[in-house]
Amino acid sequence: MKLGRISVNGPDGAEARLVLVVPEENRVIDLKRALHEQLVKEGSSRESALQYANAVFPGSMSAAIALGTPFTQAAEKINAKRPDAHSISFDSVNWLPASDPSVVRDGLTFVGHIKGFHEKIGAPPTPNLLKVPGYFKGTPHTVIGHEAEVPWPGYIQYMDYELELGYVIGKRAESLRPENALDHLFGITIFNDFSARDCQAVEMPIGMGPTKCKDFAYGIGPWITTVDEFKDLDRIGMEVRVNGETWGKGDSSNKLWTVGELIAWASLGEVIVPGDVIGSGTMGGGSALELDRKLQPGDVVEMIVEGVGTLRNTMGQPIPDLWWPEERKPFM
Repeated sequence: MKLGRISVNGPDGAEARLVLVVPEENRVIDLKRALHEQLVKEGSSRESALQYANAVFPGSMSAAIALGTPFTQAAEKINAKRPDAHSISFDSVNWLPASDPSVVRDGLTFVGHIKGFHEKIGAPPTPNLLKVPGYFKGTPHTVIGHEAEVPWPGYIQYMDYELELGYVIGKRAESLRPENALDHLFGITIFNDFSARDCQAVEMPIGMGPTKCKDFAYGIGPWITTVDEFKDLDRIGMEVRVNGETWGKGDSSNKLWTVGELIAWASLGEVIVPGDVIGSGTMGGGSALELDRKLQPGDVVEMIVEGVGTLRNTMGQPIPDLWWPEERKPFM
């Protein structure tokens, strides 16, 4: 089952709606409207049916996933029938990020990218990568969806993409173990960790993790495919194209840490909640840096993941006249 979020015009302006995605028919089904109609046909009053449909299919994917069985069962029932009513063609859809996570987490697990990245920056990988499944936390407030333009702060000179899977959490948990962590995985989406490589070179030696080199944009979409549709999480085909040209192609194998280990580590001593998205880390060859290339304004970046779909974004124009701090004099 494939589930997404779109924006529709409501009586009070734009509002988020959850949709069942039927890619083979190039349409989505508005889940709230479909459930409302179904309940009215079964005898519910329109007012009560609307209240129930609003509760089961809110505009927040995180809130819907947190509802658990009532949400998934209602969606599966509509998926079984796939009614034509309340359908919207892909051509008319305004996509929102597939999930609205409470926080963005992004891992570093693919051996090929770890090697390729460090070869390009001329430094060996830290041995600490072998000790724990490292990840960083980013802001959820700059998450963008399918077909959205990517904001480009003018301080960025070296813009890059990063092709990743997004692991969408299905249940609240803390201090999981790898053997039960996958029970808390709701589905897979595509995660594009846009990166300012020039800013990254300045920030990372500080030792506090990435900030302005990452938090300007994270692509999540186009939708979520529930985990039951994947036979092998380590053999998912992945590809990135820029302006129609393939720049990287591979799959989700050759990871230093398993999906279960990454999720368990993220939950260790803290809480993960429904709708949270954990980036898999970049596939080997899944960044322009590894190819000695970089993005330009107006470039169209497409990320294709087998079993999910294509996340497409266009790079915006650099935003001018932004403040940037003046370098301080040495104090040591």
